[in-house]
Amino acid sequence: MTMREIKLCLLGDTNVGKTSVVQRFVMDSFKPGTETTIGASFMSKTLLVDDKSYRYQIWDTAGQEKYRALAPMYYRGSAAAIIMYDITNEESFRGVKSWIKELREKGPKSIVLAIAGNKIDLEDQREVSTEEAADYCSQVGAIFIETSALTAAGVNQLFTDISERLPGQSLAVHSNSATIQLRKTETSKKKSCSC
Repeated sequence: MTMREIKLCLLGDTNVGKTSVVQRFVMDSFKPGTETTIGASFMSKTLLVDDKSYRYQIWDTAGQEKYRALAPMYYRGSAAAIIMYDITNEESFRGVKSWIKELREKGPKSIVLAIAGNKIDLEDQREVSTEEAADYCSQVGAIFIETSALTAAGVNQLFTDISERLPGQSLAVHSNSATIQLRKTETSKKKSCSC
């Protein structure tokens, strides 16, 4: 089976749950009190979507301002980027707009953008409405989904949606020993914006 290598960069403010979402996707686990990422960390996972195999090389960047200057090193050459915010933190959503602006100015021209509102398990503490985020997504032409690293809601669907949005390119041949099948039946608060 042929496999497509996908470099993906995960961006967003500190403490929005970037590392927890990646751990949920890659290892299907959740570890409370995950330590803050220093610089960036790397994980990979292969998945099968619509009979196509994708090997995601995920660069999880630090959210602290002092590491922001390093971000271009990680998103350069990326096929996709996930910009994450915490639905219980309005300021983290404002940070998304800054990341989108930077990616539009300095990132790859054909990069697939996804915006993920994390921590929907904390609905009673919500500060960012689904409608507000979906409207912004529509304006910038990004995939939009809400997730929970704790419950796994929306996490696999996020990567499935990105896979389906990637522009066609040639596939590299690799072993499929770690391939998994993701189904499109996962239920979550999701809206894909196509502008």
